[in-house]
Amino acid sequence: MESKAILKYARIAPRKVRRVTNLIKGKQAGNALINLKLLPHRGAQVIAKVLKSAIANAEQKKVADPESMKVKTVLVDQGPTMKRMKPRAMGRADIIRKRTSHITLVLEE
Repeated sequence: MESKAILKYARIAPRKVRRVTNLIKGKQAGNALINLKLLPHRGAQVIAKVLKSAIANAEQKKVADPESMKVKTVLVDQGPTMKRMKPRAMGRADIIRKRTSHITLVLEE
């Protein structure tokens, strides 16, 4: 059985989150959560939040022991980009792109 959690519109660039996801694929959920708490990256906090949600979903569905489940897949897709203007010299403007992420995490027995 599988347990799944989705976080949409996370205000962090997908590229910054993907470097953390490769570290937890295939690991036990409990061990992955410990590893994420020790990482200094901001993306680790976001992934830990989604992992806790997937563990809670597994408990709610009474699938299996959530701590012993493994991380099957972690998908990080790009969400919509917010565009902001920043004034520059001589009346020009630069576009600042504030990227968002859609994160999907699946646990399996």
